[in-house]
Amino acid sequence: MSRHRYALLAGGGTAGHLQPAIAIAEALAARGHDRADIEFVGSSRGQDREALGGHGFPVTLLPGRGIARSLRPRVVLQNLGAVVGLIAAAVVALGLVWRRRPRVVVSVGGYASLAASTAAVLLGVPLVLVNVDAVPGAANRLFGRFARASAVGWEDTRLPRAVVTGTPVRPAIAAVRRGPDDRAAARRQLGLPVDRATVVVFGGSLGARRINDGVAGLAGRWADRPDRSIYHIVGRRDWEAVTAAAGPPADAGVVVRVPYEERMDTAYTAADVVVCRAGAMTVAELSVAGVPSVLVPLPGAPGDHQTANARVLERAGGAVLLPDAECDGDRLGDLLDGLLDDPSGLVAMGRAAAAVGHPDAADAGARVVEVHARPATRGAPA
Repeated sequence: MSRHRYALLAGGGTAGHLQPAIAIAEALAARGHDRADIEFVGSSRGQDREALGGHGFPVTLLPGRGIARSLRPRVVLQNLGAVVGLIAAAVVALGLVWRRRPRVVVSVGGYASLAASTAAVLLGVPLVLVNVDAVPGAANRLFGRFARASAVGWEDTRLPRAVVTGTPVRPAIAAVRRGPDDRAAARRQLGLPVDRATVVVFGGSLGARRINDGVAGLAGRWADRPDRSIYHIVGRRDWEAVTAAAGPPADAGVVVRVPYEERMDTAYTAADVVVCRAGAMTVAELSVAGVPSVLVPLPGAPGDHQTANARVLERAGGAVLLPDAECDGDRLGDLLDGLLDDPSGLVAMGRAAAAVGHPDAADAGARVVEVHARPATRGAPA
């Protein structure tokens, strides 16, 4: 007979969905639940297999793919196939929930959450949503009315029975300290001058072309300044184009470029200010680490959720919002010179960002899950 589960954590497809799922699963394990009784339900496509494996939790991957938001004929045909895949995933999920008899299903958003949430509702299993963006995604809007609770990242997130827990971040980010000695050590690790005001720039693992172009202009503007330094995380997609256009490295550490950076805790520690997109995980990390930022929301994001995420830090006083269309070298230079020439103002921005952070978000989310899990039955995990 199939082993019963305490919880199924369903969803994935992007780091913004996968990281909260992993963090909450780890928090549940830390609160005494057997790792074998906490199961991930992800998608067979994309990064879920690699990201969810190796943590000591069971993993089930559902067939199919998500539906693309486009009316182009080719995409419409692909979406017809995706609907068939979604139906197949729902059937698999229904059987999985029936066999596992979990005490609770946790939906973190993404393709796999649709099938598992549908199964939970049909079989009467308590459903808890985890929503990290300031604007709820389509799956969470659909299932919000059925969920026992919605663990949300930010105040004023429009979901029924919302509980503000914050967005879980990696332990290394929660442990960031930004004192003078910490900052100097971090800059040495990244190959940066210790005594220069430092801007860290990134746009996600692939990169953000508009931001990269803006940084190229900024680097030219600051080429002769002895008091400025840029740590540019270019992104794998744009790496060759950016480095070819930039030519040899600039003199005296004005710009250090890397294609990707695993040590984001070190980058946050080193930075006086960060320039980046406004994805949910990034905004949560900036707030927990207490880093001032210039946020450039991705245009065309579903529900314009990146702008809504950026507004959270902007209203708190921890960030400046810069529209994508205005992100060029001159505008960046004007903004950053104003910020860097006011060190006390940057300190205040960092404190304001930290004031809305939730370093205990994973444990808070796990507590919401525990509150709404149905009572244990004989033979089920406690």
